[in-house]
Amino acid sequence: MKILIVDDEAYSRDKLRRLVAEHVADAVVSEARDGKDALECIQKQQPDLVFLDIQMPEMDGITVASQLAAPVPLIVFVTAYDQFALQAFDANAIDYLLKPYDEARFLRALQRVSERRASVKKVQTEQHLLLNEKGRVVVIKLADIIRLEAADNYVMVHTAQQHMMRQTLSGLQEKLGEGFVRCHRSHIVRLDQIAQVLAAQKGDAELVLLNGLHLPCSRQYRDDVMAGLNR
Repeated sequence: MKILIVDDEAYSRDKLRRLVAEHVADAVVSEARDGKDALECIQKQQPDLVFLDIQMPEMDGITVASQLAAPVPLIVFVTAYDQFALQAFDANAIDYLLKPYDEARFLRALQRVSERRASVKKVQTEQHLLLNEKGRVVVIKLADIIRLEAADNYVMVHTAQQHMMRQTLSGLQEKLGEGFVRCHRSHIVRLDQIAQVLAAQKGDAELVLLNGLHLPCSRQYRDDVMAGLNR
């Protein structure tokens, strides 16, 4: 994997280089010290992943990301300022590392990168769900599913109608593919059904669907929702 580290502070670049060396076996790492240098490196090297600082002289990381032409690398923003989080996800960031981050937080970001790379390569073959309802098998196309909701030991599958499966949300999530995202321990929603994301208290959010329904979005799933919307 080709990785570019962009930061105007040598210490920050050194820290990321060390973590990458320890946890990414096939990494080819290069560095840039400012936004202008970063744009040139990305154009010439076409990295798979960029760790991009936001606060830099002359050209900040958000501006760099907005000027990238396809194919755009995966971007993990790195900054000491949490007020840039929404701007980062608006710029299609896959994750947002808030300084000072620890090794565990870096590994979570790396896991998201791995999952995204795998999802890009994966050909989605599961296009429907099979349900047993009153002795008959019902075929439900994934494209017809609006959302899924946990109901004790069952899952309610909401299309234009409602269907019930004896299954868990976690058990269904992998079958649904990257067009769906978990937003709450009791809810999975199809990404293209989300019309708005409204901020709520304590880092939670509320999703407004195209049909007008409001769904809760827990803080622990909010980053996944935003990343999914920015794919």
